[in-house]
Amino acid sequence: MKKIAENEVVQVRTNVNGRAVSFATQARVSLADSLRYEVGLTGTKVGCEHGVCGACTILVDGQPMRSCLMLGVQAEGREIQTVEGLAIGLKLHPLQESFKRHHALQCGFCSAGMLATALALVRENPAPTRAEVRDAISGNLCRCTGYETIVDAICDPAVAEFARNEKSNG
Repeated sequence: MKKIAENEVVQVRTNVNGRAVSFATQARVSLADSLRYEVGLTGTKVGCEHGVCGACTILVDGQPMRSCLMLGVQAEGREIQTVEGLAIGLKLHPLQESFKRHHALQCGFCSAGMLATALALVRENPAPTRAEVRDAISGNLCRCTGYETIVDAICDPAVAEFARNEKSNG
């Protein structure tokens, strides 16, 4: 494997939200910053830049990852899903609808990371218990909601139905 100098600009080819994307980034730039500034997807928020707060969580190859802890160059050939990839046109994803219905959004800073974490959870376990939801989102900090409305949204029967249908069709 070729060693990359820290300031070297590298061309990255990846798949973001179902479409092929190519962007140039320095080897030392985080995936969060690459998505925001090179790809133009600003839904991914950067909070602590240490992987602690979960605001920057996205799905990489279907798994929740802290995009502040990944380098943009590590996205090469990967499947990336950000919050912008949830809705289809103007139709919100069932998980987004549930967050809206349960008032699980307040300031919105944690929302993208919470949604990514929740989506990975319900894809693996379509009907998680409240304890399983709390465990799954324990790495995502929220200063506004007190978490109960977020847990309610993820445990919503409509989300479970969607996840079961997606799992059986996928």
